[in-house]
Amino acid sequence: MKVYIESYGCTFNKADAQIMAGILNQNNIDLVNNIENADVIIVNTCYVKLPTENKVVYKIQKLQREFPDKKIIVGGCMVEIDSEKLEKIGPDCSWIGPHQLNKVVDVVEKTYCGEVIREYGLSKESKVNVPKITDDSYIHIIQICEGCLGACTFCCTRFARGPLNSYSIDDIKREAQEAINNGACEIQLTAQDTAAFGRDTGEKLSDLIKEVANLNGNFRVRVGMMHPKNVLNDVDEIIDAIKHPNVYNFIHLPIQSGSDKVLKEMRRGHTLNQYLDIVNKFKSEIPNLTLATDIIVGYPTETDDDFQKTVNLIKNIRPSLIHLSKYQHRKGAISSSLKEIPPEIMKVRSKFLSEIKSEITRLENEELVGSYQTALVVEKGSKGGFIAKTDSYIPVIIDDVELGTFVRVKITHATATYLKGVVD
Repeated sequence: MKVYIESYGCTFNKADAQIMAGILNQNNIDLVNNIENADVIIVNTCYVKLPTENKVVYKIQKLQREFPDKKIIVGGCMVEIDSEKLEKIGPDCSWIGPHQLNKVVDVVEKTYCGEVIREYGLSKESKVNVPKITDDSYIHIIQICEGCLGACTFCCTRFARGPLNSYSIDDIKREAQEAINNGACEIQLTAQDTAAFGRDTGEKLSDLIKEVANLNGNFRVRVGMMHPKNVLNDVDEIIDAIKHPNVYNFIHLPIQSGSDKVLKEMRRGHTLNQYLDIVNKFKSEIPNLTLATDIIVGYPTETDDDFQKTVNLIKNIRPSLIHLSKYQHRKGAISSSLKEIPPEIMKVRSKFLSEIKSEITRLENEELVGSYQTALVVEKGSKGGFIAKTDSYIPVIIDDVELGTFVRVKITHATATYLKGVVD
């Protein structure tokens, strides 16, 4: 029996796929790199945005048409969020929810034998120190907790991932050290909200970062998305942890809107000024910080004035990375009962903000031309060369280097999304 896994979505979902692959491999089930050679296909779905939903729905339907003799298992967030649609488009598909990964062998074997088996529902199973097979031995993802403490009106992911379930610092350290010993040079700490880590167990994100950063080896730590409301309680300690030389000077701090009115209607749990206080503290303490943020354009209650406040915010904080999304209703989300903004208005707003975003990042990157940066070579480029990350987590394209090494790079060219350089 041969299994092919195709995964969509975030870093956390990618790690779920790695766990399924690891468990299957440990149980002597062959994994293959192409669909044609597979007997069983696992589609690990993402459901956070409508375009991704459409993509995974199309993929499931296409697989059933093109490979009618192959068995299909649907995993990921769609299983928990939209079982109605899944039943409609794939009545003969088996399911494995994101909390049931430890049952993947049973699901695969029974599906291969012709059964339709469906394992879903919440559980407290740990996702640390379990078998994993990664595509990249230099980057190792560790899920530090699952679920969140939020109640954002636009989000459906929280229905799939459930309430907060943090894993212990000792267990996370053990997995990180083993990965480093096996050649990993970048440890990615990921969660739906890393800042929520430990709120259910009495531990803290800042302590976790420091403990992992102090492990033996030459590596960098990247800390994943932090919800502002949960950063507020530990901001000084998190800043201190990010300052560690083994931690990238990078934070992903979504704001979604620059309007206090919209933030309240989104149930974000923090104000604009609280967000600005966090950003200003980070920037004053870490001058070469890379700030990433998320913006939702066209939330149903967003007026022209609200949008202008978002524009003003972006011009003020000048984030190095902006994940920009047009608002779209999501299954089960509270805001889905509201009337959507006309698409032509949303399109204009999105285009306007995209242009500002590109200009900010282009100018920031151009300021680095001629400078010398320490960079960690983490992966091969899709169009040749290698991708290295500076201490501020900015990608640099370089040639003639070795994966997993630190190099000194002179920056020779800049675009709105990456740098180019030569090894000094």
